[in-house]
Amino acid sequence: MVDGKCITNEKKMTREELLKSPSYWTAGLQMELYRQIASFMDSRHMNKSQLAEYLGCSKGYVTQLLNGDFDHKLSKFVELSLAINKIPEITFSDVDEYIHSDEKEYILQANSTDKADATSEMPDLSYLLAA
Repeated sequence: MVDGKCITNEKKMTREELLKSPSYWTAGLQMELYRQIASFMDSRHMNKSQLAEYLGCSKGYVTQLLNGDFDHKLSKFVELSLAINKIPEITFSDVDEYIHSDEKEYILQANSTDKADATSEMPDLSYLLAA
């Protein structure tokens, strides 16, 4: 801390750097697995102990799953997905194509939320989609 301000050496990531980061994609898969497990529990009115019994694991392990405190082998990810009646589908996309598509979507979202006035027409952004 210098003069009451926190000083860090952390560099802010660009969106492109973020999209190329393995931890970004791992976290996304972990969050989706959490969402699917929570939905499974809700639909069956299960608590952690009941889910642990259903999965054949400890309540502590279920707590780890629900806290996002795990980094499974792909085989375990598939096993957990199938146990909650979900098919884990993974797609592979070209990094540069994904970033380009992501940028277009971001621009469209930014323009749709930055409406200067409710009566004005949205500009024609279709040229952004033609690439």
